[in-house]
Amino acid sequence: MRKVPNLSISPEKVFFIIAKSRQSEGNADQSDLAADPDDDMPEDHRNSTDRSELSGFIRGLNVDEQIDLVALMWLGRGDGDLDSWRDLRAEASRAHNNRTASYLIETPMLADYLEEALTQFGKSFEDFEEHL
Repeated sequence: MRKVPNLSISPEKVFFIIAKSRQSEGNADQSDLAADPDDDMPEDHRNSTDRSELSGFIRGLNVDEQIDLVALMWLGRGDGDLDSWRDLRAEASRAHNNRTASYLIETPMLADYLEEALTQFGKSFEDFEEHL
């Protein structure tokens, strides 16, 4: 059995980002639909609140966690595999800057990419949801 690399970021934090990203994407998709008359918060405001919370969470991560997050997104996107994890992480480290949160949030399918990457690490979103 191949050794799975260690992550600097906990799977729980990544799953939180996946959940928030999906929530933000879902609200963006729903903004095209008619607003709920019982809801006093406009859809675009709710979407911006979700994005702002997600952005703040990512900015609050330490540098190693942010680097892992970017490398995980690239891994899930198919830019490499677990065998090339060190290279992906090294490239993410070289590319790291203070725009990590914006870069990730603006990436279409971020949640899918992160979820795919974590499955390669033997973690599943369903296992995480059971603990909520």
